[in-house]
Amino acid sequence: MNNHASSKPSTMKLKQTINPILLYFIHVIISLYTILTYIPFYFFSESRQEKSNQVKAKPVNSKPDSAYRSINSLDGLASVLYPGCDTLDKVFMYAKNKFKDKRLLGTREILNEEDEVQPNGKIFKKVILGQYNWLSYEDVFVQASNFGNGLQMLGQKPKTNIAIFCETRAEWMIAAQACFMYNFQLVTLYATLGGPAIVHGLNETEVTNIITSKELLQTKLKDIVSLVPRLRHIITVDGKPATWSELPKGIVVHTMTTVQALGTKANTENEPQSKPLPSDIAVIMYTSGSTGIPKGVMISHSNIIAGITGMARRIPKVGEEDVYIGYLPLAHVLELSAELVCLSHGCRIGYSSPQTLADQSSKIKKGSKGDTSMLKPTLMAAVPEIMDRIYKNVMNKVNEMSSFQRNLFILAYNYKMEQISKGRSTPLCDRLVFRKVRSLLGGNIRLLLCGGAPLSATTQRFMNICFCCPVGQGYGLTESTGAGTITEVWDYNTGRVGAPLVCCEIKLKNWEEGGYFNTDKPHPRGEILIGGRNVTMGYYKNEAKTKADFFEDENGQRWLCTGDIGEFDPDGCLKIIDRKKDLVKLQAGEYVSLGKVEAALKNLPLIDNICAYANSYHSYVIGFVVPNQKELTELARKKGLKGTWEELCNSSEMENEVLKVLSEAAISASLEKFEIPVKIRLSPEPWTPETGLVTDAFKLKRKELKTHYQADIERMYGRK
Repeated sequence: MNNHASSKPSTMKLKQTINPILLYFIHVIISLYTILTYIPFYFFSESRQEKSNQVKAKPVNSKPDSAYRSINSLDGLASVLYPGCDTLDKVFMYAKNKFKDKRLLGTREILNEEDEVQPNGKIFKKVILGQYNWLSYEDVFVQASNFGNGLQMLGQKPKTNIAIFCETRAEWMIAAQACFMYNFQLVTLYATLGGPAIVHGLNETEVTNIITSKELLQTKLKDIVSLVPRLRHIITVDGKPATWSELPKGIVVHTMTTVQALGTKANTENEPQSKPLPSDIAVIMYTSGSTGIPKGVMISHSNIIAGITGMARRIPKVGEEDVYIGYLPLAHVLELSAELVCLSHGCRIGYSSPQTLADQSSKIKKGSKGDTSMLKPTLMAAVPEIMDRIYKNVMNKVNEMSSFQRNLFILAYNYKMEQISKGRSTPLCDRLVFRKVRSLLGGNIRLLLCGGAPLSATTQRFMNICFCCPVGQGYGLTESTGAGTITEVWDYNTGRVGAPLVCCEIKLKNWEEGGYFNTDKPHPRGEILIGGRNVTMGYYKNEAKTKADFFEDENGQRWLCTGDIGEFDPDGCLKIIDRKKDLVKLQAGEYVSLGKVEAALKNLPLIDNICAYANSYHSYVIGFVVPNQKELTELARKKGLKGTWEELCNSSEMENEVLKVLSEAAISASLEKFEIPVKIRLSPEPWTPETGLVTDAFKLKRKELKTHYQADIERMYGRK
């Protein structure tokens, strides 16, 4: 395997339990098959490994702190998708004229909803969904134009803020396009944010109008509207809700349809709309933030266009044949950027949700089809948490197979892993063994885009093997409009995030405290700085934080200091190896990377989630663990421990048993002795964005976790 790879195939192979003599004959047959298929492969295709070995980015000069650029942008960074399209309204106009009657946004019809009582007495709402209904590019353009005009009639002025607090759906994108057309500054808020964070965002941006859904209005907004004194108009995208008596005076509720009708009738000949400039703010995106209150990142039209230009170049032949499934929060820069790439290239976007994504999803009634089965997407974005869940669910199913089926799967899995490492494909295995797993996501996925957090090598290789497609692992921040790096589709190495996109350049800055220097051998290391037109304008009403995280160089180019620590491989690909905020100095002086400890342990079947914790007043690491219920229950049975789920999680004997498993895995992962957690707390409750303990991208919120588990921290460190 390429020497850039961080994990050798042998370290990620599945263990098989099969008679050695039978295994020998199977390997002989496999070897003959490999030789026969290799001959046409050798003559008729370029090895993926040869492409993978190619240099992908270079430093622009010989200095240690030189910026790295993609080999496709050494002479200048890209900043526009199409000539003359320097604002988002122009990009959509270009796409509308080119793909006029093509289908653009799709939504499934709800045929039936019913309550289903679970064995534990809880009631889950289940749905039966029909076909996707589609709006064409022309339909979306007309609806967006009318909606923007209607908002103007309600008093929305150009270059003023308007908020959207809504689930991912077609109406979200229509509303966004309306704002881009009419130069309204779109304030985006996650649907899972807590009340205080929503109030903070709405008041800081001084919005008078908010776009939302009936459900979010009833469950989140109605309790806090009295705390947002400037609010005048609430627009619901899915019909008018039942009125409630607590609605403060002066606030009017409209439906999206009535606002569009208002825009259709209005005569605006005497009031020409203000067209946006490239430097105008398009979006103020509130990050869900792993620390502190959410910050509003000001993103201009030119920032977004530069970012999606870079992303689009890493998706080969993206176009009218592609179907994208949208289910991640559109208030997240990864999803918004991915959908804008699709919209600008003629792709269809079918909407979904995490609860309806697959046939087995929580809201899909048994026997009916989930969204991926109906849509059969070719492109999909995911955060590592979702991929990790898929990996664990499939491997649990494999463990439940008969001995023959399990060993057949493992043989095929390990064989394909070897072939991938040599740059070869395995069409027979794909068709006979992995077709059923691949069908979980519809069967047609040709590229999975992953971002938001680091993806483990084991999970990445699993997705490559079982879903028969490359994983484009990306690196970027809201502050860089989501753009930074994405791996090439033919680069199957693990543990890396790819070379810089054509819209930006990346340099490494020395971090003395952590011991990372851009002169390190064999690879330069340091804090990652991203420069380019995709680097945003800074934080809304937060000049001090903007000055701390952003700067302009002598050429006027903006740079972002990410706080992440990276390392460049010889071929110009970046690895994320640490994070400044995750580095803790123990009492004896050793530095522990909490993220490194978590990455080594989170893929254990026994672990659903883990947060490592340490501070400088103590000499060892502790951890908070969300165990997998099925695995922990089985472990308890083997050890003769009984009790309810909460009793097992609160049991010191169970903590010790889990700690033994963690310690063995930590040693196997080559963690230092001082990095291995000495004590843990088992959490019976999962960490979800709703609990406030993780972000919408499922990144750990360390500050909130520390507060939540403060009593346990004191117990584990011996303070009563």
